[in-house]
Amino acid sequence: MKKHLRYFTRIGLYFTIFILFLSSANAQHFILGNEKWKVEAGLNFGPTFFLGDLGGHKGKGTTFVKDVNIQLTKVMKGAFISVYPNDWLGFRLAAHYTYLEGRDELIANNGSDELFRKQRNLDFKTNMFEAYAAAELYPLMLMYGYNEDYQPRYRPYVFFGVGMFTYNPKGSITDQNGNVTWHDLAPLHTEGQGFSEYSSRKPYSLTQMNLPYGCGIRYLATERLNLAFELLYRKTFTDYVDDLSTDYIDPNLFDKYLSPADANIAKQINDKAFTSYIPGSPRFEPGIQRGNPKNNDAYFSFVLKVGVRLGDIYNSASERNAAAQAKCPARF
Repeated sequence: MKKHLRYFTRIGLYFTIFILFLSSANAQHFILGNEKWKVEAGLNFGPTFFLGDLGGHKGKGTTFVKDVNIQLTKVMKGAFISVYPNDWLGFRLAAHYTYLEGRDELIANNGSDELFRKQRNLDFKTNMFEAYAAAELYPLMLMYGYNEDYQPRYRPYVFFGVGMFTYNPKGSITDQNGNVTWHDLAPLHTEGQGFSEYSSRKPYSLTQMNLPYGCGIRYLATERLNLAFELLYRKTFTDYVDDLSTDYIDPNLFDKYLSPADANIAKQINDKAFTSYIPGSPRFEPGIQRGNPKNNDAYFSFVLKVGVRLGDIYNSASERNAAAQAKCPARF
């Protein structure tokens, strides 16, 4: 974990140096051919939703908005810096902090399709930090780029990038008195990750790559201030954001590989079957499906971005020189 913290500390340091470089007095103007690169920095925030094995709604589980539990909405907060070599292309660096959660108990029990997930009764929560780089494409600006008079304030765009995120899923145990405690799930190997009996299941890393992509619309409110609203979807390459992917294992294996204290926690948190819907039914047996390994976890956000253009606002050297000549001298 310390290695991951050092890694993201270096990213944060490089990111800060990059911002300072862009915003310095002599580094606000970049030339690519005859075009000046416009630089924008700002903040973004918005609701974030988890898409995984846990939670959902009545009926069969799906991989998108149908199974979003609105009551588990979390707010993402972050910052970004973007550069625009022209009107139809942009590049951004962004960093976000958010929180994800899923709970089977929220599922409405209206039929057999959702009964298994409801009875499974698992939950998780995790903090998450992510950083990514992406390219933005403004198709209308590209289509009408030949027309110098085409300068709309509303500009739709699409984007695609690559990023990394850190997370640490926790699961809950409720005692007989109703007291709830939360425990780190990765060290418990809840599905036998790393056990010799399950050699194909490797311990998962708490630092993972993702692919952020989506679409949005940007509004040029003033010459300095820009607003944008976008859908930001993240495809991940792990099914263990919620510590849930395959099937139940023999709980006696926890005693073999874990300390007595951790084994006791793992047994309670691995199988939390809530059996009141089928009175007298046994807890889940080893080998019974626990999650769905066919679909990796994902998450998405609706993002409001507030950006401020750095440097001067002129589109050419002649405009900048004319503005400089029009300024009142500091002394006579």
